[in-house]
Amino acid sequence: MVLLADLATKLLVVATIEPGADVRVLGGLVYLTQARNTGAAFSFAEGFTVVFTLVAVVVAVVIVRTARRLASLGWAVALGLVLGGAVGNLVDRVFRDPGFLRGGVVDFVSVFAPDGEVYPIFNLADSAIVCGGVLGAVLALRGIEFDGTRGGDRGTDRGDDAVARD
Repeated sequence: MVLLADLATKLLVVATIEPGADVRVLGGLVYLTQARNTGAAFSFAEGFTVVFTLVAVVVAVVIVRTARRLASLGWAVALGLVLGGAVGNLVDRVFRDPGFLRGGVVDFVSVFAPDGEVYPIFNLADSAIVCGGVLGAVLALRGIEFDGTRGGDRGTDRGDDAVARD
């Protein structure tokens, strides 16, 4: 769902908002604009687009491989958000100008002021990655494992079916 929503919003922005134009929404709390980001989050390290593209591929592969072991709804949501966001931005890096693995990610949400004056411009994929990361951090801090158990819930014998659960 994240991937589809991200792709749809980027297509809509590219089709309806000219680069540099700002659409004021919610009384100026949010501005919709169109910007391209060839760097990492917040336009950091713009000369390393290929590296970020390869990192996104690795992240996606690791999450897909990890998904087979998931029994925790919280971890499934967290990793699904990160995966959807990473693949959404990866699609831009692969298919958008200036070329394969170097494409600029479409960013379009600017908060509190136009053109990222107060806070860097971002997109739905970026939001999903951040939300998934925060959720994952909360789950990890609470000691919730991928299998849904808490860190101290397991007995010493992994085959023990009598392990108490919260």
